[in-house]
Amino acid sequence: MQRILSSQLKAHIGATVTVAGWIHRRRLLKSVAFLILRDAEGLAQIVVSSTEARAQLEDLTEESVVEVTATVTANEQAPGGVELTEPAVTLLAKAAEIPFELHRPALAATLPTQLDHAALALRHPARRAALKTAAAAVAGFRTALTEQRFVEIQTPKIVASATESGADVFRLDYFGRPGYLAQSPQFYKQMMVGVFERVFEVGPVFRAEPSDTARHLAQYTSLDAEMGFVADHRDVMATLTRTLSVMMATITARARTQTPKVPSEIPAVPFAEALRIAGASPDEPDLAPADERAIGEWALREHGSEFVYVTGYPMRKRPFYTHPDPADPTYSNGFDLLFRGLEIVTGGQRLHLYDDYVKAIRAMGEPLDAYEGYLDAFRYGMPPHGGWAIGLERFVARLLGIANVREVTAFPRDLHRIKP
Repeated sequence: MQRILSSQLKAHIGATVTVAGWIHRRRLLKSVAFLILRDAEGLAQIVVSSTEARAQLEDLTEESVVEVTATVTANEQAPGGVELTEPAVTLLAKAAEIPFELHRPALAATLPTQLDHAALALRHPARRAALKTAAAAVAGFRTALTEQRFVEIQTPKIVASATESGADVFRLDYFGRPGYLAQSPQFYKQMMVGVFERVFEVGPVFRAEPSDTARHLAQYTSLDAEMGFVADHRDVMATLTRTLSVMMATITARARTQTPKVPSEIPAVPFAEALRIAGASPDEPDLAPADERAIGEWALREHGSEFVYVTGYPMRKRPFYTHPDPADPTYSNGFDLLFRGLEIVTGGQRLHLYDDYVKAIRAMGEPLDAYEGYLDAFRYGMPPHGGWAIGLERFVARLLGIANVREVTAFPRDLHRIKP
């Protein structure tokens, strides 16, 4: 099909062109009709004045797919400063009556209704914008890490044992023997540090935790990275900071979304100090959501930063592969990154010596043979290393000020939803 997009119309004033897309809205007035067409780049206004063409419009429904050949005419009041006149409209696919309107600034349908009709609701400009922001975030993540010598990898999502962490897992029948959906690529990306030194992955992860909140999904997209030859977790944090800066710039450029400045050095606060700032008990092993919000407010007030690292979480709240703080082994060389008062990244330095892994696994009361393939990497020599994981949906929701991660996910999976 020889067509141009709505964003290109201004360069063709006076010419006859062909556009194609969905009928976003019809406005049938007494003497003239307006057809608003939506394509991948935006909206185009089509002016229909002939009796024959107007009669054709009365038969069409919103979201029907049409091809329009018309003259591009300047009109500063129209979307993009141009409109299409003297059109010839060809129907490509007629849509059924839609259950809710898409031309309003915000969808009036409830979130469950939107999710039930995802194929339609995702066409709304706000829903599309959120997904475009997510795509730009992933593109920036890939660009930033490739520039820093990372190699992209792909790891299995069906695994033999549920041993990565304490989270519940999805079990499945794998050709007559038990299998599990992967909770993260953690083990594999560590193993691949022994191959490429620096690796990253963009892929789905699965958590069967019975969490029914606005910030949890049973399947989400994880942006993972792992890097070798680090001094400690601070090297990992510095690389993550650079990565976030490129991600934000890419989102602004590609999705036309305003993003906050990422400081060249994001403020960092030790866990014990974070509890004090939040007014929490010094005996707490983790930060509650209210604590995270208080620390985010503190970082903005004291440092002008919407980002803040919390470092040195207690080892009892970190996975077994986390490297302890040499100065106090009850605390970890781990960190979380809070963005606008919400944890969006977890990371840290990992153990890298085989004997340390044997001790850590035995301390959990787990059999070594369940970790055999993983332990091989350390048996054959691994450098000091560390990494992080960003939850894409949670990050995008926070960036756009959207309360529920389901609104930035095309087809969310949670406790109650496994379709469409």
